[in-house]
Amino acid sequence: MGIVTEDLAPRIETDWLTLPELVDLLGEPLGRVRRLLDEKHLVGSRREGAFKVPSLFVLDGHPLASLRGTLFVLHDAGFTDDEAIDWLLTPEDSIGLAPIEALRAGRKSEVRRVAATLA
Repeated sequence: MGIVTEDLAPRIETDWLTLPELVDLLGEPLGRVRRLLDEKHLVGSRREGAFKVPSLFVLDGHPLASLRGTLFVLHDAGFTDDEAIDWLLTPEDSIGLAPIEALRAGRKSEVRRVAATLA
């Protein structure tokens, strides 16, 4: 895709969780957290040297349910994990807010429809 991570639009603020923090937050062993990442229930990237996941991708102690399908749509559109994270955290004019905020508000169809047009 070639999206530059020093992007033009500012990303929304989020805390970034390390794997040990995810283990605590999700109440799951490290192996299960790694499986959630491998199976795209969560996505993260190296930030400040450590692998981290945006805290907005977790809701009520569980991976955000609508994230996985949305990640598949973004990967089908050619996005890398880093590009998908940046897109999810960047306000999107056609949605009116950052896609992750729309997902957390239950607007997954709208987010996925916009994501599908990005290929």
